Amino acid sequence: MSYVKPAELVTRMVDAGAYKMQLSARDTLIRAFMGAALLTMAAAFAVTVSTNTGQPLLGALLFPVGFVILYLFGFDLLTGVFTLTPLAVLDKRPGATVGAMFRNWGLVFLGNFGGAFMVAILMAIYFTYGFSTEPSAVGHAISEIGHARTVGYADHGAAGMLTLFIRGVLCNWMVSTGVVLSMVSDNVVAKIVAMWLPIMLFFYMGFEHSIVNMFLFPSGLLLGADFTIMDYLIWNEIPTVIGNLVGGLLFVGLPLFITYGRTTRRTRAARAVVTQDVPADAPSTAEHSAARPIVQPVFAPGASTAREPVGIA
Repeated sequence: MSYVKPAELVTRMVDAGAYKMQLSARDTLIRAFMGAALLTMAAAFAVTVSTNTGQPLLGALLFPVGFVILYLFGFDLLTGVFTLTPLAVLDKRPGATVGAMFRNWGLVFLGNFGGAFMVAILMAIYFTYGFSTEPSAVGHAISEIGHARTVGYADHGAAGMLTLFIRGVLCNWMVSTGVVLSMVSDNVVAKIVAMWLPIMLFFYMGFEHSIVNMFLFPSGLLLGADFTIMDYLIWNEIPTVIGNLVGGLLFVGLPLFITYGRTTRRTRAARAVVTQDVPADAPSTAEHSAARPIVQPVFAPGASTAREPVGIA
């Protein structure tokens, strides 16, 4: 299976962030809508499995199917663009401005909410025979999730808000790891395995994912759960979105960009200086070809169209 080393991986991340900011509003909204729809369908599937089998671990083990499908299709989640687009801005890619980044975030948020809310309505109909009966056992389980993860946090006041925020941070640490690992190989099976692991972890641990919550909490309200829209916004969605932003950027995007992206650029600059200082009567490259190690060229952020060899792994 092909493996993309971290230095080239960072370039792919920056390339992806820059590309997403160049998409039209139509394409951004469609990809975000479908991405959230697929992810939240998988969330409904995972809750169904957990409820019907009594095995939450089994539900967590199967939940990543939605994440894998949406990223193989090239769709988008807010949690992913939180991590990728700022790197393109930091790398000063053409067109990658702060304004373009916020435009992308806003459009992806709207698209994600639309897709998640559509699935919430469809699942509420499914769980109640078109609102003609009481919710099924799975419907009751979803309602309880909504209550416990809004009013449950509010009952603890500031400590509950802190816990909610930290769960949002931890969530996108794992989810953004999955987003980045989708680029770590050009082999489909390798991509699936790499994405699966951190997504399974976040779901089983009960971390807070803003897009999954766009499905769970509207579903809970449609199914008669005992909390309000303001409970949902103040005691879940808004702090979760902020936590997701911090977690993805602070623990995934920036560390990789700083240690591999910036280091690679400095190495390229240093090698360019050394090359310029070689004396005219220096031995030819052919005379030293057997002694010099063969290195593979890698991309460096800011130079996606040019490859230069870097003498480090």
